[in-house]
Amino acid sequence: MPPASTGASTIVVDASAPQSPVTTTAAPAAATHERLEPGRPGYRRMSFALFAAGVAAFALLYSTQALLPALSASFDATAGQASWTVSAATGALALFVLPMSALSERFGRRQMMTASLAVAVLVGLLVPFAPSMGALIALRAVQGAALAGLPASAMAYLAEEVRPKALIAAIGLFVAGNSIGGMSGRILTGWVAQAWGWRAALAAVGLLALACAVAFHFLIPKARNFRPGSLNPKALAKTVATHLADPLLVRLYAIGALFMTVFGAVYTVIGYRLVEEPFGLPQGVIGSIFLVYLVGTVSSAAAGRLVARLGRRGALYLAVSTTAAGLLLSVADQLAAVLLGLVLITAGFFAGHAVASSSVSRTATTGRAQASALYQSAYYLGSSVGGTLGAVAFHAGGWAATVALGLLAVLGVVSITLYGTRVARAERRALVPAAR
Repeated sequence: MPPASTGASTIVVDASAPQSPVTTTAAPAAATHERLEPGRPGYRRMSFALFAAGVAAFALLYSTQALLPALSASFDATAGQASWTVSAATGALALFVLPMSALSERFGRRQMMTASLAVAVLVGLLVPFAPSMGALIALRAVQGAALAGLPASAMAYLAEEVRPKALIAAIGLFVAGNSIGGMSGRILTGWVAQAWGWRAALAAVGLLALACAVAFHFLIPKARNFRPGSLNPKALAKTVATHLADPLLVRLYAIGALFMTVFGAVYTVIGYRLVEEPFGLPQGVIGSIFLVYLVGTVSSAAAGRLVARLGRRGALYLAVSTTAAGLLLSVADQLAAVLLGLVLITAGFFAGHAVASSSVSRTATTGRAQASALYQSAYYLGSSVGGTLGAVAFHAGGWAATVALGLLAVLGVVSITLYGTRVARAERRALVPAAR
């Protein structure tokens, strides 16, 4: 997919540029061993393993989101307080994804993914026994920090072990596992909580994640093309500083964070709205609302065709317009209107996220792993901030206040994209005299 344009001219990627701030201690991983591709031994095992890892990680990460009304009732907590059970996990992931990406360069992708899943699952089995809201939030923060090692390592593992022509399909299956995990975890918790309570629901997610982690451990092929390096903190800091000094990358990070602010706010609060009148839906039905995520799978896959037809900025404008229309529609007190609003919000968010995220590694000329890690940090920070502020807004002014917060974030995306458009036009005008 072509890079998303927020206005700056496209930066040509140098394929020979350094990929990470480490000093290698062995020959590059270039072609020491034959890489995996469909039809060859190990490819199917690798695909199923990473699919299982994605399901486990995202089922755990968002396991409490569909349970927030039940948690509020159990601990006598406000929506804002309960929302921290989600925000603590996504916020910790945002903080730790960059250092985890550096550690994977030293200790190995497979080892990092295995350790991350093991710790996250262990914490997941302890979460149902949390005696207080504070303990639950603390455990969720530890879980989020552990899960940071998975996205930090999975993409690098695929890039090293899979043939380039098969890479997109392999990454797509991993992302599908993320989506299915996030959706199934919410649906599972909703129905189990309705029958047996929120503690049983979180235990069910922990057991699902345990089964997926065991499958991952036995299926994932050994890394044959990884070459460990020595960590270089100064080089890492320099790489990060370089990325944060790049205006286009900063705009992409901001767009990802703002889109996720909308998404985090809406899906953190929607359970509270639907459990109240005039809807009064049961917990299981509210959990099933997350089937709307399937719309996002379709819209993110269609983002490439949108860019081809409308251009990168056009695709972003369409994404934010769709998201804004969904927000406005969701204000109505008719269930059909709310559901249609969620469909539009989800479609717009996933399309915008796909356009922005696909640009980062292509825009960065060096340290692409760290550039992508910074995007993930901004993305999950947006989720954390959106979830918390959305819940606070709902507590203060109801669903309309949450929608107002989402529209403010949408306006931020539009402003950034318009600014980038002006920058691009100014650059083109400056190049015309030079060409003459």
